[in-house]
Amino acid sequence: MYGLGILGDKVGSFTKRVVDLTKQLKEQKEYSLADQFFRSGTSIGANCSEATCAVSKADFANKLSIALKEANETCHWIDVIYMTEIIDQTVYESIKTDAVEICKLLTTIIKNVRQNIENTKK
Repeated sequence: MYGLGILGDKVGSFTKRVVDLTKQLKEQKEYSLADQFFRSGTSIGANCSEATCAVSKADFANKLSIALKEANETCHWIDVIYMTEIIDQTVYESIKTDAVEICKLLTTIIKNVRQNIENTKK
């Protein structure tokens, strides 16, 4: 998904999990929390999708950097959802692991792209 190989596949699966958990939050009338979580969680995929149409390597890295910021924010909301006892520990650990893995993949890709940009300047 998103033309980004493993990252795209993981982001696609994670987005589905975000949508499913958002439905659960709304069923529990946690509308504000659901909205914040949904916006940051789905924005990861939107920014990855934009990155595939980047006009340069720097633009690509920038779009993925925005996705990383959104992924970090989503980690925060996952923590809040867990701390308020809306999800159990098993669900928390699973979705948090997925979110952290996406953060790590994004960080590695961004670092490699920026390093490649620097190397081509030399």
